[in-house]
Amino acid sequence: MKEIQIEELLQLYAKGDIQLIDVRSPSEYEEGTIPGSWNAPIFDDEERSEIGTIYKQISKEAAKERGLEIVSSKMPTWIKSIRDIPGNKAVFCWRGGMRSKTTVTLLSLMDEKLVRLTGGYRAFRKWTTQFLTHHTMSAKVVTIHGYTGSGKTSLLHRLKQEGFPVLDLEAMAGHRGSIFGHIGTRPANQKTFDGRLALELQRLKEAPYLIMEAESKRIGKVLLPAFLLEAKEKGQVFFLDVPLEERVRQIQQEYRPEQHAKACQVAFQRIKQRIHTPIAAEIEDHMENENWSQAIKLLLQFYYDPRYEFGQERYEQTIVHLDSATLDEAVEQIRTALAEIGREDLSTYPPSP
Repeated sequence: MKEIQIEELLQLYAKGDIQLIDVRSPSEYEEGTIPGSWNAPIFDDEERSEIGTIYKQISKEAAKERGLEIVSSKMPTWIKSIRDIPGNKAVFCWRGGMRSKTTVTLLSLMDEKLVRLTGGYRAFRKWTTQFLTHHTMSAKVVTIHGYTGSGKTSLLHRLKQEGFPVLDLEAMAGHRGSIFGHIGTRPANQKTFDGRLALELQRLKEAPYLIMEAESKRIGKVLLPAFLLEAKEKGQVFFLDVPLEERVRQIQQEYRPEQHAKACQVAFQRIKQRIHTPIAAEIEDHMENENWSQAIKLLLQFYYDPRYEFGQERYEQTIVHLDSATLDEAVEQIRTALAEIGREDLSTYPPSP
């Protein structure tokens, strides 16, 4: 049985040379896994609970026997689900114990060669915690600012496609950062976010700078590490200047409130008391009548924009304003602005195609 240490696994992961398979139960997988892993559970949640009870109340041997009965009954389908996963495969469970050992052994009988992660998911969590605890930012942080609806996320996606080193924190968090940010998304917990962030920082460790959207210390359910917030405060700031009507259009296109009307109304109740009563009533009326463009416009004017302006007062960096009508123009302006501020390490990355 070939085993692989977490350091070697991360090297293969960065090169795209390994496909990870998590054989823990669905609930364990949902709570946290190595990003990009497939879930091929050897036991479902009820089966795992049953085996755990037998282990505690009867004996380890009785638990093994029951586990073997369960695996035997579904072995053909389970083995096929793993064999159908493409690429070189590494299997892991919680601690690199019986579940991953059983998987590698059974698949070897079908001439399917898998490697096993020593220490399992726990080894990855240990690496993640140590990485984020001791990480220092050597790269300069370039932050994209702009009022809500300015298209900052779209710009980040475009920059990433262009080859720029981007940290898409909202994608890692599964949340857009606002009170409505969870709507239509799947928010991540802290374990999942930390794993995604650590792997992305590791992947971009040679980049001379990192581009990210301006975020507060919390995105949905997750907290950003202090070193990232500190680097943001010291970095270069770009500000997207976008007209109000275009911002309304972009928000309506991204959030699609007509498909999530009830969720939008529920979320609004959380901030209703912070808005001048007549305006709040007008927003609520527009929502009930599905007049989304007017509801969004009022939310921007009387809630989000004032809050953003208050938060901006603490920034001391020079702000480079980007007045662009299209994403193409914004990308080009960023290229030009990076060159004009005289930082060669910024202006030469990424290399011209």
